[in-house]
Amino acid sequence: MGIVLNQSLKNTIITYFGFGIGAVNTIYLYPVFLGATYYALTNYILSAANVIMPLFAIGMQNSLVKFYSQYKTEEERAQFLSFTVLFPLLICIPILLIALFFYDDITFFISKKNPVVKEYVLLIPFIGLCMSYFEIFYAWARVHMHSVFGNFIKEVGLRLFSSIALVGLYFHWMTLIEFVYITAAIYFIAFLVTMFYAFYIKKPDFQFTIPKNTKAILEYTFYIILSGSVANLLLDGDKIMLNQYMKIENIAYYSVATYIALVISVPSRAMHQIVYPITAKLMHENKHDELNALYKKTSINLQLVGGFVMLCIFVNINQLYELVPQDYRGGIPVVFMIGLSKYFDLILGNNNAIIFNPKYYRAVLLLGVLLVLVAFGLNWIFIPLYGITGSAFATLLSITLYSIAKLLFVVKRLHLYPFTNQTFYSIAITAFLFLLFYFWQFPFHPIVAIGMKSVLVTILYIYINYKFVISPEINQALDTVLRKLKIKI
Repeated sequence: MGIVLNQSLKNTIITYFGFGIGAVNTIYLYPVFLGATYYALTNYILSAANVIMPLFAIGMQNSLVKFYSQYKTEEERAQFLSFTVLFPLLICIPILLIALFFYDDITFFISKKNPVVKEYVLLIPFIGLCMSYFEIFYAWARVHMHSVFGNFIKEVGLRLFSSIALVGLYFHWMTLIEFVYITAAIYFIAFLVTMFYAFYIKKPDFQFTIPKNTKAILEYTFYIILSGSVANLLLDGDKIMLNQYMKIENIAYYSVATYIALVISVPSRAMHQIVYPITAKLMHENKHDELNALYKKTSINLQLVGGFVMLCIFVNINQLYELVPQDYRGGIPVVFMIGLSKYFDLILGNNNAIIFNPKYYRAVLLLGVLLVLVAFGLNWIFIPLYGITGSAFATLLSITLYSIAKLLFVVKRLHLYPFTNQTFYSIAITAFLFLLFYFWQFPFHPIVAIGMKSVLVTILYIYINYKFVISPEINQALDTVLRKLKIKI
C-alpha cells in the first residue's frame, strides 16, 4: 500500500485543491459573472460532452490499464500503445460524419425547449473528443505509475483556467459568447499538455500493427463503452433531461447543488487513479487474499475521509447557501440526496476496479444499462412533478440501486467483502455528529460560522474515530504526525 498511500495522498491534496478552486467558481464566479443562463449553457455543453466521451474513447483508457501489464516485451507494448491511440480515430470519424448528416434533427431535438443551445451544438462533440483523448493519454501515464500530473491537469488546471477566463469576462476582455468557446479551448489545451507529458514518460514508437489479443481487447472495449456510458449518464444524464423539460437556468441551480455534493466523492476519485492498475495486477495474478485486504482497506479509508467531508457539508449547508444568489437556494434537498448517493458509492472502496476487470463484468454492465433506462424513466416522471428536486431523487434511487447491484455481485460471485464492524461504527459516528451539529447555528457571518462549526466537527470526528480505531492505517498516519508535534491524545 506504500505507493497507493503516497500517490493517493498527493492526488487527494491536488483534487481537493482543484475542488476548492471549483467551489469558488461554482458558488460565486459562475453565478455572478456569467449569470444563470450562460452558466447553465456551459454546464449543459460539458455534461453532454462527458456523456458521449466513452463512445469517442472506445474504452481504450480502461483497456490500457487492464492489458498493458500482460505484455512482456517492449515491442508488444509499443504495438498496444499505438493501437489504443489510433483505433479510436477510426471509429470517431464515421460517428462524426453520421452526426453531421443528422445535424438538423439533433439540433432541433436538444434546443426545442431552450433555443440558446442551438448555436453551440458543435462544441459538444469537439469537447467530447478532447475529453476522450485526455483520458487515453492520462491512462498512458497511469500504467507507468505516474498519476499525479494528469490528476493535476484534470482537477486543478481545467478549473484554474476557467477561473482566469471568468475574471477576463468580469473585466470585459471577452463576451459571454466568447467565454463558451474559450471553455472548449481549455479542454483542447488540457488534452495536448497531457499527450506531451505521456510521450515524455514513454517515448512513442507508433506501429500500424494489430496486437495479438485484439479480439479480447475489443470484447472488453465494447463493455467498457457501456460501463462508461452508464457511469456518465448516471452522473450527467439528469442535466440533459432537465434541458428537455425546464428552462435552462434550472441547470445552473442544479449544478451548484450537485457540485457541492460531488466534493464527497473526491477521496474516491483520487485513490482510484492509482488503485485501478494495482487491482488489475492483483486480479491478473489471482491474488485473492491480497485483493480482499485491499478491498477492505480502500472501503474503510474512503468511508472515513468521505464521511468527514459529507458531515462538514451537511452541517454547514444552510450557511453555505447564504453565500449564493437567492435564486439558487432551492437546491439544499438536492445536496442531501446526491450527497448520500455519493457516500454510499464511496464506501464500496475499489469496487468498480474489481468489477470491470474479471470475466463477470458483462453481466454487471448489462444491469447498468437497465438502470440507466430506469434513471431516465424516473427523471421523466419526477422532473415535471418536482423540478430539480425530482431529478435529484431520481438520481439517488438510480445510483443507489446500481451500487447495491455491483456490491451484491462482487460478494456473491467473487467472494470479496468490503465491510467490517468498523464500517457500521463509522456510520453511527457520522450520524451522531450530524444530529449534534446540524441544528446548532452560530449567529455570525456565514463564512465565520462555517469555519467555527467545521473546526469543532473536525476535532470531534478525528478524536472519536481515532479512539475507536476505525482505520488502523489512518491512525498510524496520525500517530506519526502527533509524534512530530509532540501531542498526546
